[in-house]
Amino acid sequence: MDFRKLVSERWSCRAYLPDQVPDDVMRDMFEIAQRTASWCNTQPWRVHVMKGDATRRFAKSLTEHAKTHEEAPDLGMPNGYHGVYKDRRRAAGYALYASLDIKKEDWDARVAQRLKNFDFFGAPHVAIVTTDREQGTYGAIDCGGYVANLLLAAQSLGMATIPQAAIAMHADHVREYLDLPDDRLVVCAVSFGYADTDHPVNGFRTERAAVDDTVVMIGD
Repeated sequence: MDFRKLVSERWSCRAYLPDQVPDDVMRDMFEIAQRTASWCNTQPWRVHVMKGDATRRFAKSLTEHAKTHEEAPDLGMPNGYHGVYKDRRRAAGYALYASLDIKKEDWDARVAQRLKNFDFFGAPHVAIVTTDREQGTYGAIDCGGYVANLLLAAQSLGMATIPQAAIAMHADHVREYLDLPDDRLVVCAVSFGYADTDHPVNGFRTERAAVDDTVVMIGD
């Protein structure tokens, strides 16, 4: 597939079919992502992947935790959203709720939709991405590159994905559930599987800023 087409057609899936991804296809996806460039080739990412009933057990545990506990991320979360960043965030949120016909004043429906993050939107698989604590910011940056390539690898193999920072907001529970050592920091999750294309939540797409809004060219 042409790379421009691959990137343009990738989207964040929020409703999945129950079908499991075959092990050999998953392995192929992770082998592709493993080619990601990293600082000094350290490859700081480590990934825990759930499948079968393990996914649903983890989802149930994480959902119950999120309902009753404050957020406890390993990495610093955004201090706020202002200006164009606030505008982009709101536009994405409005499009999501509009696709589900959830009104602004329907707080119960909004909370229920938010909690679907912790059920991995029904995906049959979730990958928890962690980084090496000692590598600090650049270890997390390297993991971001890995996640981007993992999403595109999945797309190229006919799968749908959604990267989820929401899971990392409860890093304490993830750490305990997976028995992670102290030298690992939870970066994010990637839920994946095969898209339920008939579900209305999968009918909207977010927009991207123009190149001139994000790139500054310097030179004669």
